[in-house]
Amino acid sequence: MKPKTYKITVKIWLYPGESSNWHFISVPKKESADINTRFSEFKKGWGSLPVQVTLGKTTWKTSIFPDKKSNTYLLPLKAQVRRKEGLEVHDSVTVKFNVLV
Repeated sequence: MKPKTYKITVKIWLYPGESSNWHFISVPKKESADINTRFSEFKKGWGSLPVQVTLGKTTWKTSIFPDKKSNTYLLPLKAQVRRKEGLEVHDSVTVKFNVLV
């Protein structure tokens, strides 16, 4: 399968809950639909897909997870990445990622 790089600009959000510290970005619906079409046969536990992500000068591997409520994929942002890039909730970020299959 030919690799595809997705490039999105979105805002960081905090998972709801009083003591939550989980930061995410939501992959827009258009890109999420394309990912689902191209890579659905490769889904892992909970429908996750492994990805390699670049944000600013930081590159790392993680997974994206489907969110049935919004019909998009969610990409978690590690605290280490947020600190290194100086990011906080509601910041707008440009992210590039590839699904690893």
